[in-house]
Amino acid sequence: MTGETSNPLGSYLRDRRARLDPVAFGFPVGRRRTPGLRREEVALRSNISPTWYAWLEQGRGGSPSADVLDRIAKGMLLTEPEREHLYMLALGHPPDARYQPIDGITPRLQRVLDGMKFSPAIIKTAMWDVVGWNRAATLLLTDYGQLPREQRNILRLMFATPHVRVRNEDWDNIARIVVGAFRADVARVGASNSAAATELVAELSQISPQFAALWQDNDVIAHGEGVKHILHPKSGRLSVEFSTFAVEGRPELAMIVYNPASPADEMRLHELLSTGSEREGLKSP
Repeated sequence: MTGETSNPLGSYLRDRRARLDPVAFGFPVGRRRTPGLRREEVALRSNISPTWYAWLEQGRGGSPSADVLDRIAKGMLLTEPEREHLYMLALGHPPDARYQPIDGITPRLQRVLDGMKFSPAIIKTAMWDVVGWNRAATLLLTDYGQLPREQRNILRLMFATPHVRVRNEDWDNIARIVVGAFRADVARVGASNSAAATELVAELSQISPQFAALWQDNDVIAHGEGVKHILHPKSGRLSVEFSTFAVEGRPELAMIVYNPASPADEMRLHELLSTGSEREGLKSP
């Protein structure tokens, strides 16, 4: 049995270590028999015992703790996928979710949204902040670009914005689903007890008795797909099917895409987008 198959964690650590440039990490090059950092240098950057690190590469000493793995990942500047792989090799499961608030999306992901000319689409975080949208979503749902950043939150729009409530047919059922899905999302990314989630729940509970009651119900609801009925001020009643997609490599993000539920809805949606183009002077989004 080779060393790689008998100790995959050690092989992975040695491979990552060999790819690190000592100069980039502030270590003198000197005379090195092998490329990359020395074991002692990785241990120093990771704030762990050099002996303990050597044992990990040698397959000795038992399983490391999550704290040790995170220190090594930080010391080696591992990417998130590399960190997850480190956990899988060492512990047999991925790391606990970590929530990090974000303000926007990459230009590439925005181009994906913009490419869906006739399908309203948004990107939301686990906190249900809308951080990306296309022109079709602006015309059908909400002009997110005209809102202050803190107001680009689906729960705030649902429970603290009267005109949004009026535009949602069967608002009571939608509100229940949104609150249950929000609870599931913040738990999934480890943000249930974060300051951001706690403050948002407290704010909405004070503003809206309906939110407070729904939050106390402790429902957890999936939000993968369904049908949304919109009472649009220009197009009348529009029914759209929605589907939710995970964003690869970004567990805190999800993309929701809306498509007309019937040929009649498709015609009304296209008319809305076409009149929007005329109003905007045929500008691209």
